[in-house]
Amino acid sequence: MKYHVIMKRMLAAALAAGMIVTAAGCGNKGGGKNLNTGEVQEVDLSELEFPLKEKATLTGMISYPANTESNPNNRTIFKRLQEKTNVEIEWNAIQGDQWGDKISLAMANIDTLTDFIFTAGFGDSDLLKYADQGVIIPLEEYIDKYMPNLKAVFDKYPDYKKMSTATDGHIWAFPWIEQLGSEKTAIQTVGNMSFINKKWLDFLGLEIPETVDDFEKTLIAFRDNADKLQAEFGIDGSIIPMACIVNDGDQDCGILINGFGEGYGDMDKGRHIAVTDDLKVICAATQQGYKDGIAWLHSLYEQNLIDPEAFTQEWSTYVSKGKSGRYGVCFSWDVANIDNLTDWVPLPVLTADTRNLTPQNGSFTSGYDRGRCVVTAVAENPALVCAWIDQMYDPFQSPQNNWGTYGEDDDFDIFELGENENGEQMLKHAPLGDASPVEVREAESVNGPLAVLDEYYDVYVTCPDDAQYRLDWIKDSFTPDMNRKYVFPNVFMSREDTEELSNLQADIEKTINAKKSDWIMNGFTDADWEQYLEDLKAYRLDDYLAIFQKYLDDFYGGGSADAGSDADAGSDTAAGDDAE
Repeated sequence: MKYHVIMKRMLAAALAAGMIVTAAGCGNKGGGKNLNTGEVQEVDLSELEFPLKEKATLTGMISYPANTESNPNNRTIFKRLQEKTNVEIEWNAIQGDQWGDKISLAMANIDTLTDFIFTAGFGDSDLLKYADQGVIIPLEEYIDKYMPNLKAVFDKYPDYKKMSTATDGHIWAFPWIEQLGSEKTAIQTVGNMSFINKKWLDFLGLEIPETVDDFEKTLIAFRDNADKLQAEFGIDGSIIPMACIVNDGDQDCGILINGFGEGYGDMDKGRHIAVTDDLKVICAATQQGYKDGIAWLHSLYEQNLIDPEAFTQEWSTYVSKGKSGRYGVCFSWDVANIDNLTDWVPLPVLTADTRNLTPQNGSFTSGYDRGRCVVTAVAENPALVCAWIDQMYDPFQSPQNNWGTYGEDDDFDIFELGENENGEQMLKHAPLGDASPVEVREAESVNGPLAVLDEYYDVYVTCPDDAQYRLDWIKDSFTPDMNRKYVFPNVFMSREDTEELSNLQADIEKTINAKKSDWIMNGFTDADWEQYLEDLKAYRLDDYLAIFQKYLDDFYGGGSADAGSDADAGSDTAAGDDAE
């Protein structure tokens, strides 16, 4: 037996003993649970045929949105799954806003562990920590033997298996996968989409701007014609030429500066990295184009063209002002969140020194969450747990878990049950009408591990309307200007590197974001810029980038640009890459 396997089992046994002693010392009565040591359970496949001949019971933990059904077994989706499988789940359900604290406590106590954690949402560091502690079990052999639905996804899209596999060769969690478009047309390529008020443009006789100079003139026209706009459209409140929330994800205005310098922009607003065409990881926020772009945003702010509350306002305030019709330009995942679909159009990429949009890192393989669901080491029948979870990856089941279902006994259903062109059952998205899609989805869906693939649309499910028009926006207005070959892929780093990056990122991100806000508001000098670069160097920016570079090189088989030359220019995966 390999040394690391022996040591891992010894660690698991020691942890189990320690947890039991701790529980006894605290007076807990649970007492009977033991952690398994990682041995793969062999089960005859006939014992896992659903519905089971005899009812089985498993335990799970799950989060649920506030103000929705708190008992998962009262949700239609889980009612149908119990009938289909003859497996009853005893849930420990936790309200979503309390999940972070309570799941950490539960994972630290053997008596509160359930067989699986359905909506874990664990980051890489969490997964590797719990793996090292022996609290969760490796899943790759269970996937191969007892999970045909997930195995089929991994076989067809080996990158997802690769992305799910840790550097130790193990898969520690079941992923959430949502494909909506792919590569440079994927719905995740642009988060903070820019929108412009077409109604205002038409009233003032203006065209959609194509350059930063034309854009600035347009904002000035909005400002200088504020009285006319208020009178024409009955606007109560001051006109705001451009609204945003600086450093706040999809509400940030950073997409505007992609055309400065070499055109990298700063689309990764958490890590502030980009990948060059020769496969080098750079800090986007130290490039000359970034400096010039921030200086230009300051000039807009000085001219009263940017909302003065852009640095401090909350989401609710941002939306409230937008719903009052006061914005000329805004930023969001979907403009319907801010105002309406009728009066607004996407603002295409602006030309400055060049014309380019850098897609968001990790976006070419579409929506992906590596740590969505785990099986714990207290599971007495992990094969059955995995077989039950595999039902979530059924092509007809995954869309329901993701969005909602049909035949609910309430006012609104996400889906109507219909047929595809072959006469087979298909889930058809019901018209949204005045209903809030977010609220309805939260009331009906269960999330957890799932896979919705592009080839499922119009076969098992229709594409949601709000996703389809966003895909059209990206394809028509943004994809044509995505000129870079690569984005940083969704790689699974070691625990040591994950923790090191987290420590380094804390100071680096704080410095970049603080200076960005300060400089847009107050301006900066060349001396300020040089000091900023020195500060980032002192915070070990070079070491930070080196860690990313190591994994990029490994992903592309050595790091040379030639390694990815056979890949499509828009792909974040090299041709021929297989799962480990």
